[in-house]
Amino acid sequence: MTVGEERVAVYDRHGAVVGSATRARMRAEGLWHAATSVLVRSTDLTAVYVHRRTADKDVYPGMYDCWAGGVVGAGESPDAAARRELAEELGVHTEPRFLFRTRHELGSVRFHAFVYEIRWDGPLVHQPEEIAAGWWMPLAELRERTGDPDWPFVPDGRQFATEWFEFRGG
Repeated sequence: MTVGEERVAVYDRHGAVVGSATRARMRAEGLWHAATSVLVRSTDLTAVYVHRRTADKDVYPGMYDCWAGGVVGAGESPDAAARRELAEELGVHTEPRFLFRTRHELGSVRFHAFVYEIRWDGPLVHQPEEIAAGWWMPLAELRERTGDPDWPFVPDGRQFATEWFEFRGG
């Protein structure tokens, strides 16, 4: 099965699961769906793991992000999707801590986001199809970069980082 043929959960605008569709149909029709985003923080809480997406990603190719995550599959819970995506993208097998839920809508990209975090200083193994490079970034630099509209940061990642800074009290 190709990536476009995989089935994803389809949500309504208000956040209820209403069915499923192929990933290709979801993208082509701009269907509401759900996705997980996991922030990987250093155990001393001074840095987050930032990565550059590969040039052939279907959404926001080649841009920077600080979230590991992806689309919730048909019949999959957001918690299970967060664990799966963290393991697939970064080789990390741990239980992410749920933080908050939000919504992202920009053009035809419309989804309910389930936002998590982990504290991690162990090894990270990039999924080569999704991550081109990665490194630890101090929190102050992350705040500066996400506030710079000229830095090529994925729009949803920028939104969630801003909301995360607000969530944690600045």
